[in-house]
Amino acid sequence: MTHHFGVLIPSTNTTVEIEYNRLLPPTLQAHVGRLLTSGAGPFAPSKDEDVDYQARLLGTSKVEVISLAQTSASLFADDYDTVTTQRMSKAAGVPAITSAQAIGQAVRALGARSIALVSPYSQPVIERAKHYYESKYGLKVLALEGFAAADSYMIGKLGPENARDAFARIHRPEIEVLVVPGGNFPTMSFVPAWERDFGKPVVTTNQAALWAMMGIMGVSDPLPRLGRLLEEMPKR
Repeated sequence: MTHHFGVLIPSTNTTVEIEYNRLLPPTLQAHVGRLLTSGAGPFAPSKDEDVDYQARLLGTSKVEVISLAQTSASLFADDYDTVTTQRMSKAAGVPAITSAQAIGQAVRALGARSIALVSPYSQPVIERAKHYYESKYGLKVLALEGFAAADSYMIGKLGPENARDAFARIHRPEIEVLVVPGGNFPTMSFVPAWERDFGKPVVTTNQAALWAMMGIMGVSDPLPRLGRLLEEMPKR
């Protein structure tokens, strides 16, 4: 059976479509809508009217669920996830989730509480990510490191060595999961190698969003070679 899901991405994102189209089996079909920024900074939320319009268009393609792959947007207001997923769901007529929520749920589903955050974001943004996951999901952020990317274009050009080198600098035994927020940072195909190198799960934006959407769609078939989260498919 083929399942169709919708993903909203910033208009500058050049990674989500590539990762999903290249790495997923034909039974999982991604459909994408693009969003303009609200103009309040490089990692600010997208325009509300674009979210509503693109979610409504995705709904006409009969997707089963819709996600917002813009983790940084959820960090700017405490009620952003609640307000935005309600609007997405109303417009599309299907359940909705943000990638920030998906990451928190994925870490909890893996039975972990202590994490490290490694991200392309600037220091102020990754500090907001620390606050978000500690306050909303009860996680303990033991280490964090950002790559100080000034915009999404820089993120899309980063290589996997940026994350691996950061893991090596901050890694310690008490960290249970390595978390890599950033939907425009190409990561999914490198997760298994990182997990082998550091001996623990790695959770990334596009991987976690996919896992959460699969759970909502009732798809429990594991996806090999995409990391422990998608190979084990723990329940949300």
